Amino acid sequence: MTPAEGRALSVEDANPIAAEHYGAKTLAVEPGGIEQIPDSERHGRPVNLLWTWMSPNLEFATVAVGIIGPLFFGLSFKQTLAAIVLGTVLGSVTHGILSSWGPQHGLAQMVLSRTGFGFRGNILPAGLNSLVAGIGWFAVNSISGALALHALVGSLPTWVCLVVVVAAQLLIAFLGHNLVHAFERYALPLLGVVFAAGLYFVFSKADLGAPGKPVPGAFLIQTAAAFGYACGWNPYASDYTRYLPRTSNLKAVGLFAGLGITISCIVLEAAGAAMVSAAGKAAAVDPGVYTGLMPAWLGALTLLCIALGAVAANALNIYSGAMSFLALGIKLPPHRARAVVAVIFGLLGLVLALFGLQNAGTNYENFLLVIAYWIGPWLGVALTDRFLRRGDPRAEVTAIATDRHYVNWAGAIAMFVAMVLSIWLFSNQQLCTGVIVKAHPGVGDITFLVGFVLAAGLYAVLRRLLPARTSSGRTA
Repeated sequence: MTPAEGRALSVEDANPIAAEHYGAKTLAVEPGGIEQIPDSERHGRPVNLLWTWMSPNLEFATVAVGIIGPLFFGLSFKQTLAAIVLGTVLGSVTHGILSSWGPQHGLAQMVLSRTGFGFRGNILPAGLNSLVAGIGWFAVNSISGALALHALVGSLPTWVCLVVVVAAQLLIAFLGHNLVHAFERYALPLLGVVFAAGLYFVFSKADLGAPGKPVPGAFLIQTAAAFGYACGWNPYASDYTRYLPRTSNLKAVGLFAGLGITISCIVLEAAGAAMVSAAGKAAAVDPGVYTGLMPAWLGALTLLCIALGAVAANALNIYSGAMSFLALGIKLPPHRARAVVAVIFGLLGLVLALFGLQNAGTNYENFLLVIAYWIGPWLGVALTDRFLRRGDPRAEVTAIATDRHYVNWAGAIAMFVAMVLSIWLFSNQQLCTGVIVKAHPGVGDITFLVGFVLAAGLYAVLRRLLPARTSSGRTA
């Protein structure tokens, strides 16, 4: 047995998940936090990822990504669809790659991120993701679910609808990994059938050939928004594959995870783009407008499914937000650490959602772009680090990711510098307009792409200048 394998084994020995034999239990609270998943507790098949990643996107937040293209940016349907496909495919490919790491190491995504950032340096991406996933995304999806429930039951105040939606989300996330997977699986048939029926009426009333009047750079802004939505799942990827057996076909893992996002996002975002011309002057980022294009019975059922879809999405958001928070290295009682953090983050997300119920459309557009601004540089570091480690034994990579004394400042420096430069030069939204974009609006918003390339290049250089070291003092 190598020293790396010995360290990985010791992690399993002290693992609450193994001690309680969590296995495939669905209605039990998942014990522990971000410990490595022992082989004895591994279960599931790669095909399960198809519904795990399809169901969370069958919600109105996905539809809204397509709405903003023609409504806010003046793009035609065909232009919007092209941008949606490009952005979604880019975000889905990276998601598939990251998902394939889970079965190899049995670790959450933000724990694996430590190999490129070191234990301390990983505070940057893990901290951002815990805020964005556990609070930001949670608030965004809770709002869409609450608006749908309010449109369905107008007698209920919006804030009451929000509390109802949040309570359901917290229950699923509190119980943990296996219930999350099960909920996505059983929600898919209902969500799929209802949304498919609604698509018929939306597209039948839309003028797909209507010309657009795009603002400068509109295509790239829409592409960035679509990428931001798809890649928003990237920092969660291995959270939902780490229980799969080591013997799982890694190509199948990546394929099913990527396809789940690709299919659901492209179809529903296209419906959002079509809705704008179908609704005419009434078009808005509002579930009631979308369902108003359907027969009353189907509209009511779709509103119910939009609320259900929000729950499906936020079960993942709050679960992974908690995982990212634990990846910061804050020591908590291990037995129920993840479950407790999930509840705390959910309550914080509820507060943020209450303030965001107004002006939801513009807030959503800005939020999607901000997500891409930090995930692009993080991906640049994470993927480059993995490429540089090609051929390294899996047990060694696992041991590095779980080493609390591992140092690799190259990742944090590369990501931070890439974020600052790309946002300063190329951001294009209300919160911040980059220097280059001000002079040349046609550039659109390529912040995520510039950030990715800059971070990847900087990391490759800095890894040579600032060698990473493990707790034993060995260069890694």
